[in-house]
Amino acid sequence: MKILICISKTPDTTAKIAFRDNNTKFVADGVQWIINPYDEWYALVRAIELKEKDPSTILHLVTVGIADADPIIRKALALGGDEAIRINADSQDSFYIAAQIAEIAKQGAYDLIFTGKETIDYNGSSVGGMLAELLDLPYISLATKFELNNLTATVTRQIEGGEETDEVNLPVVVSCQKGVAEQRIPNMKGIMSARTKPLKTVEPAAIEPLTSVVSFELPPAKAGVKLVSPDNPEELIQLLHEEAKVI
Repeated sequence: MKILICISKTPDTTAKIAFRDNNTKFVADGVQWIINPYDEWYALVRAIELKEKDPSTILHLVTVGIADADPIIRKALALGGDEAIRINADSQDSFYIAAQIAEIAKQGAYDLIFTGKETIDYNGSSVGGMLAELLDLPYISLATKFELNNLTATVTRQIEGGEETDEVNLPVVVSCQKGVAEQRIPNMKGIMSARTKPLKTVEPAAIEPLTSVVSFELPPAKAGVKLVSPDNPEELIQLLHEEAKVI
């Protein structure tokens, strides 16, 4: 079985966010990049668990990004991927990213494609669905459990107010979230072996993006905290009513 895992880089949650060029571009200087947690902790680790059950399984990683994404994809290889492909492009357009990955997926004839639920910087949650459409494959989103029996997958997914369990025959695209797997840390053996694992760079296909960034905005600065004595509940009620307007 061949599994393709979609990997993206995102700023560390402690990174200071700033924009330039009239708030149209993210300032990347000094930013610590990490693997998008939904891709790493859930999609990639669940694929690794499947390989541990069936060592003949092949795990390929794919990312759309420029050369600064190489350390991120190497870390993913250290966790347990067999081979990585970096599509040499820089875009925030979900369709463009999905279409580029679809070109790789068509060439690889994968049985299963995992994505994270979303990226923690853009929160678009759209690449998985677009990818499935471009490949004419079934798509199951927000998976919290994934089990495989030969060529049939049983997927539990989160829905409004509860859970839903689906069965689907491979090939399929699945987006993963908390519950599918537990976070792992690369060990020394994995880190050393990742240095020699194939990381292939390919040029992007001629695909036009459908959206462009007009501007970014930072959230308003948080107001100062007001401390209320526990002996003065009347003041707390007044503040909640007149200033916070929550009661």
